[in-house]
Amino acid sequence: MRLIPRSFLWRTILMILIPLVIAQVIVANAFFGNHWSRVHDTLARTLSGEITTMMNFLDSGDNASVQRMAKDIGINVTFNDKLYRPKHNDNNAHETGRLASELSKRLNRPAQIYMDKGKRLVFIDVPTKDNKIATFGTSLYRIYSTSTEVFIIWLIGSILIVSILISPFIIMHTRSIRRIAKAASRFGRGLDAPGFEPNGSKEIREAAKSMITMKERLDRYNRTRTDMLNAVSHDLKAPLTRMRLAVETNTATDAELIRDIDRMTEMVNGYLAFARGETPEIEQATELPPMLTRIARDAAPDKTIETIFPDAPAQFYARPMALASAFSNIIENAARYAKKTIRITEIDSNEQVEIIIEDDGIGIPDDRKKDALRPFVRLDDARRADTGGTGLGLSIAQTAIENHGGQLFLENSDLGGLKVRIVLPI
Repeated sequence: MRLIPRSFLWRTILMILIPLVIAQVIVANAFFGNHWSRVHDTLARTLSGEITTMMNFLDSGDNASVQRMAKDIGINVTFNDKLYRPKHNDNNAHETGRLASELSKRLNRPAQIYMDKGKRLVFIDVPTKDNKIATFGTSLYRIYSTSTEVFIIWLIGSILIVSILISPFIIMHTRSIRRIAKAASRFGRGLDAPGFEPNGSKEIREAAKSMITMKERLDRYNRTRTDMLNAVSHDLKAPLTRMRLAVETNTATDAELIRDIDRMTEMVNGYLAFARGETPEIEQATELPPMLTRIARDAAPDKTIETIFPDAPAQFYARPMALASAFSNIIENAARYAKKTIRITEIDSNEQVEIIIEDDGIGIPDDRKKDALRPFVRLDDARRADTGGTGLGLSIAQTAIENHGGQLFLENSDLGGLKVRIVLPI
């Protein structure tokens, strides 16, 4: 038999209610249990003392004092030669046990106690010296406090109230998790989840955002694979056809063939580098300003390099070779299109490092920025295939940045060209 429910909803409810019930039971036993015991003992001693006093008056023949005292304290006293009582008395009942114990200590004669629970009355029969039976009738509340039952009812009621109040919040919390599970199932089948947006608590929203990011990366990977096959087919077909035609017509020169072979080698190496991704590398404490300065000087020796770095740059753990490769692609791209100036800025905060690389070139139109991050896409249609590269630079950079948990954004620069903004977590 499974005692623990499988549902997160019921597990959460039990996780809240079980400690609450245990805490209330402990409090009731530790505090109220002793309190009720003292109260009932006091009530029993008081009533037994009153009955003992009246019996002493009766034994001395002072019936008038008994009647006055009984009237003053709210007890009805009657005398009978014979009573028809139930076969079994209530001396050992929970409500009257303490009173019976006190009477046995104070009186030198037996006392029989009977209860009428319907009317909440108690009757104490005590034999007198003249062989009659003195019956003392009073309210059951004189010897027993019903606050015990009331408190138990309040305990149960408080548990029900807490259950009613927390259930909507737990249901909303569970619904958010269930929506993530359904969306993940659809994503796993290669489908979209229309209308799915992160909601719920902070942790659930973060999990949903991470899943959406994962879905976007998988989609981009699938698009990249298709683009790569198309690019390999397109880019290699032209030089191969040209080389075959030149060989068949016997018009090829060694220089032309070597140039085509070099071009094909460059493209194949680029495709393989992109397909393999980055080489496994141990994370090290990294500062970016020295790396960025060195890359900029090597990539753009004929350009003006402006750097804006903090006095004490942030140090964080990263894979320096992978980051250097990413920044090299970005800075080389800026150097290719910059007219005169390249500006590199680092902005540090407690949680992230932001790197901004700008140039004063022609920039990228807003409607083409998304295409610029796609692999094998060349935005400059006028460039010849033998000088235009493979269109992998920004894609490789974006992959390296995302593998560090960061993001890459393409924006417009104040210098007039492209601004590449990279955000890396510390």
